[in-house]
Amino acid sequence: MIRLAVFGKPVSQSLSPRIHGLFAQQFGLDVDYRAIEAEPGKLGLLVRELVNEGGRGCNITAPLKNEAWRIATRCSDAANRAQAANTLVFAGTEWFADNTDGGGLVSDLRRLRGDRLGSARICVLGAGGAAAGVLAALFAEKPEEVVIANRTRDRAVDLRDRHSDLGRVTARTPAELSESEPFDLLINATSLGHSGAAPDIEPAWLRANGLCYDMNYGPASAPLAKRCSEQGIRYSDGLGMLVGQAALSFRLWTGRSPETKPVLE
Repeated sequence: MIRLAVFGKPVSQSLSPRIHGLFAQQFGLDVDYRAIEAEPGKLGLLVRELVNEGGRGCNITAPLKNEAWRIATRCSDAANRAQAANTLVFAGTEWFADNTDGGGLVSDLRRLRGDRLGSARICVLGAGGAAAGVLAALFAEKPEEVVIANRTRDRAVDLRDRHSDLGRVTARTPAELSESEPFDLLINATSLGHSGAAPDIEPAWLRANGLCYDMNYGPASAPLAKRCSEQGIRYSDGLGMLVGQAALSFRLWTGRSPETKPVLE
């Protein structure tokens, strides 16, 4: 049996156990994937318990991704740049941390757009952990420019400086976006949807064939979905990203690459 878990707070409504159960069925694997609530500051103890039970790895969700990065013994470049991890892999005494959020986002964007993101103009709304977790993967696609827009400029500048070696990146406030050329892709990396709100967006920010992609899914995606519908903006929620990042985590633990399409259907 392959023992896995997802840690977070709250975590009871997580779709991850079901997603990984469906992945396991594709290969006939016996997987025990549990959702475990963890208080901030207690993640290391709970991870140690999972390791002692023979666990192979775990996912980590909000608000524990930075803590997961800090307790790891080795980290991927993606995790180090984000200063956050959503996946831990256990091998002997090593706890390897990775961040598959960006890879999951890019895989879903390819599904929706039908192409790569090379030469695209991208705007990321928000400069918190969600944004930090996807920037490296976006830059790997060689976009023309990535603009990080955040109400607090200092946070956007910090993210810009941590990724400036990867490509052309600019820090702005949302109020300044009207001064930019239109974007091909607008990514909502804010948590406003969890409080029933949506970021202010303008149709003029996007090109005619542009896409507004919401990293939220479920009820948290409803406010922005409604706003985009009212403004005639093409929109997608982040369910495909969730499944995509899960597939990458599953491969890290099992060496198998599951199909995401049957899970999304």
